[in-house]
Amino acid sequence: MLFSQLINYLQEGNSELQDYHLANNPELVTGASIEKACSDQLTFLEKGNPLRSELGESHAGAILIPPEKEVIKKVSDTDLAWAVFNNPRLAFAESLNLLNPRKGPLKGIHPTAVISENVMMGEDISIGANVFIGDGCKIGSRSIIHPGVVIYEKVIIGEDNELHANCVIYTATNTAERVIINSNAVIGADGFGFVPTKRGWYKMPQTGTVVIESDVEIGCGSTVDRPAVGETKVGAGTKIDNLVQIGHGVSTGKDCAMAAQVGIAGGAVIGDGVILAGQVGVGNRVQVGNHVIASSKCGIHTDVGDNEVISGFPAMPNRLWLRCSANFKRLPEIAKAIRAINRDSDQ
Repeated sequence: MLFSQLINYLQEGNSELQDYHLANNPELVTGASIEKACSDQLTFLEKGNPLRSELGESHAGAILIPPEKEVIKKVSDTDLAWAVFNNPRLAFAESLNLLNPRKGPLKGIHPTAVISENVMMGEDISIGANVFIGDGCKIGSRSIIHPGVVIYEKVIIGEDNELHANCVIYTATNTAERVIINSNAVIGADGFGFVPTKRGWYKMPQTGTVVIESDVEIGCGSTVDRPAVGETKVGAGTKIDNLVQIGHGVSTGKDCAMAAQVGIAGGAVIGDGVILAGQVGVGNRVQVGNHVIASSKCGIHTDVGDNEVISGFPAMPNRLWLRCSANFKRLPEIAKAIRAINRDSDQ
């Protein structure tokens, strides 16, 4: 694709094109990093990126840059084609979609797929090899079900869903539109509900539902559990990384992001726009407010208000945690000083 064609498409996007220079209008094939890009590749530079010093040495065909005078001047002194965007990273993402258009599988049902009775299917559906769909399911139009997917009975899959190979969707799961569930994810399996008795653990039947709202993506190996009663809900626009555990009865708000190995215990309520970094743990029935950011390995055991940035175990405000962590390595020295003070006071 010519750089001029790419610019025309990006003008219709959300990355806010401000200016551009076509130079020799290179033919672009794909994207690459600044250090490794070749003459037929596109690259980008974000605000404040220290790699700006390497702009003069870049062999890229074209570069997407932020609206910074220093960067614009530096790239103008090169032979590169360039474009200025308010959000270069978003422009690069939009560009990759244009340069690498995705080819979906052929529409239709593979002969090895097993489709049970009373299954309702929309139009233009693709169902791959060795798929199983249970009785009473509904599959929305234009959905893609890749090989090896198992869908239990009475599941509702919305329109334009994509279920990747070997994911499993249990009974009483409902997904809305444009949901993506990646390989080996398990949605709607029984929550961890057991009642202690004198004879051991008695299993609490998990009879609730799981609701996955529109535009959610769930990563490989992640799980969303079905509750005993009520529902487990993942809010619209939420993005879930690989190996994330959403416990039974959890409710997440809209547009949340959860990195790998996050674990959310049963009954927790997560607000809108919450970001949970890798290995964050959220305790049972904890309420996390809107737009909270929790840094890696944070342990959240008490309720958190809106717009807080938290860190540490147990979780505390990020600024306090930074002050505490700065003193951790001095603890032996501080303890030694305290012992010396105590000895002096005893004399």
